[in-house]
Amino acid sequence: MSTQTKTTTNQILSKKVTGSRRFSNYWWASVITMGGTGFLLSGISSYLKINLLPFADPTQLIFIPQGIVMGLYGAAALLLALYLWLVILWDLGGGYNEFNRDTGKVNIFRWGFPGKNRRVEFNSNLSEIQSIRVDIKDGINPRRALYLKLKDRRQIPLTRVGQPLPLSDVENQGAELAKFLQVPLEGL
Repeated sequence: MSTQTKTTTNQILSKKVTGSRRFSNYWWASVITMGGTGFLLSGISSYLKINLLPFADPTQLIFIPQGIVMGLYGAAALLLALYLWLVILWDLGGGYNEFNRDTGKVNIFRWGFPGKNRRVEFNSNLSEIQSIRVDIKDGINPRRALYLKLKDRRQIPLTRVGQPLPLSDVENQGAELAKFLQVPLEGL
């Protein structure tokens, strides 16, 4: 439940989940766009023998093999950058978790890829919740996540994908949610 916005009343707990609109994604999309543009312009400059870059002179490159390879690297980088910009635009993984004691319902919503299944929603009764599970794994590929564990053994992720949350945040959010829902906290 990586939160930017949190709404808490006595009966409703709602948390916004950050999707792909994170600083790191903007950073990498920008860097790859600039690098890919430079490589593509280098390849085109070597073919046309016209300098299209103000900071270098790629007209001195031999088009085959250097210029063509630069152009291909540039095109590949721009395709990757396009993908990253689209993921940011669509805010993949963004959404919210809402727990409402008034209605006895839990609503988990996330944005997916465009298409008929773009809206990913999970609705259930609060009475179906068995516990809140904290999953912590350290090492090369660390994982720190919260799961909503249901009585039918399904486990619904509540935290964002990507950068692991700080350990204290995961513990605090898990304890707060378990207390609000009056269910046990597992995994600590």
